[in-house]
Amino acid sequence: MNRRQTLSALGTAALTPIAMPFAARAADAPTPADLKGDIAILREALSLHPGLHRYSTPAQISARIDLLQRDWLAATALDTRYLALARFLATIRCGHSYPNFFNQKKAVKADLFDRPTRLPFTFRWIDGKMIVLADQRDTATLQPGTEVRAINGVPARAMLQRLIGYVRADGHNDAKRTALLGVSGNDSIETFDVFHGLVYGAPPGGMHRLLIRTPDGRDASINMAPISLATRQAKLPPQPEGDGAVWDWTMRPDSVAVLTMPGWALYNSKWNWRGWLNDRLASLAGARGLIIDLRENEGGEDCGDPILARLIDAPLSPPGYIQKLRFERTPPSIDRYLDTWDNSFRTMGVGGKPLGDGFIERPGGDAILTIAPAGPLLTLPVATLIGPTNSSATFQFATMARASGKVRLFGETTGGNRRGINGGAFFFVRLPATGLEFDLPPVGYFARAPQPDAGLDPDVRVAARAADIAAGRDPVLARAIEWIDRG
Repeated sequence: MNRRQTLSALGTAALTPIAMPFAARAADAPTPADLKGDIAILREALSLHPGLHRYSTPAQISARIDLLQRDWLAATALDTRYLALARFLATIRCGHSYPNFFNQKKAVKADLFDRPTRLPFTFRWIDGKMIVLADQRDTATLQPGTEVRAINGVPARAMLQRLIGYVRADGHNDAKRTALLGVSGNDSIETFDVFHGLVYGAPPGGMHRLLIRTPDGRDASINMAPISLATRQAKLPPQPEGDGAVWDWTMRPDSVAVLTMPGWALYNSKWNWRGWLNDRLASLAGARGLIIDLRENEGGEDCGDPILARLIDAPLSPPGYIQKLRFERTPPSIDRYLDTWDNSFRTMGVGGKPLGDGFIERPGGDAILTIAPAGPLLTLPVATLIGPTNSSATFQFATMARASGKVRLFGETTGGNRRGINGGAFFFVRLPATGLEFDLPPVGYFARAPQPDAGLDPDVRVAARAADIAAGRDPVLARAIEWIDRG
């Protein structure tokens, strides 16, 4: 279960259903008054968003909400409204604010996301090129490393640029948006599948027409039948049952340990991940180094803290950030539209220090994130593999790891943003007339000193190319091993 799926489970199973106006009409065509009510709820809910004006002025946001209302009223289908909402929320430039695929109602998911439009392969964007990772058909004839140059007459690069405007990320970190628009084969609902299906629809004649360039440089045109959501999900890696481990630990023959952590979404997991992790960290006596692979990990819980705690000999606090809120208590007028798994979030600002400009400081914010040392101390070289997917808890981990001075970062620039991100908790805003939901993070992390509008750069920059994918090479892992070998 990935991070977004887990938040969905927390946002629904842990809550008691509440009565909402217009519920009886939600499945029918909503009235103009109902639709305006949705926008009024959205507008008031966004007043709680700490990053709403981080990249836009109040006048710009207000004008965009007015345009959203215009499109909301003019739309005749749910998919049009969903796209309008996604595009608007993307302009906030917050990686945690979007109409979450996993938090929509079952009927909405079926209507919007369960369409037979999906490309039958996984892929990654490299320098604006769509590079195949794996063919998901039974024939599996599309080779890894193949470049898909056009789909149904649309150049792949043009498709990427059109879809990127619907995708969430912090600030102007488009590498994160691009990463989300790859199809990894690890998420039960993929961002590209959703927006490609809604924007471009079913392929003409029921077949995707692809122009490709094979790894050996040959150009070809092929037809591929689209696949359904169920078919995509049938290709997901096996999920551990019960208390099974979701991470992988390998001790290589050269005595370098590799810890692969594809996700930290363990809120509802029965697995004792802390015990599992501590046992493995305790086994490192005699190891020559530790490599932590976070490249496919967006975030979740702060599962990296126990590792950092074993590397430091003094408390480690977030470097140069302050946590800000926009409220002491959530407004009673919209409380019933704000789902969450912890009702204490509704009063998290009580007792906070006023900071001016409508902000208050989150009470006890620094203490929440400070990591205390926990022995025995590890003194071996530690490398972490990072990339643009890292944008929440893993962005924070990379930031804290660098501040510790005990970890070397390999790979590509992270997602997230050095100016700060928003998160810390979630409200799931339910718009009753349309039945659509969007995520709203109430805590803003703001840099105390000016920072670039960008993710965190690695210490050693290295990225896989199409030729590496074709050959099955992992140059990022290889470079980290070389560093450990050099001592």
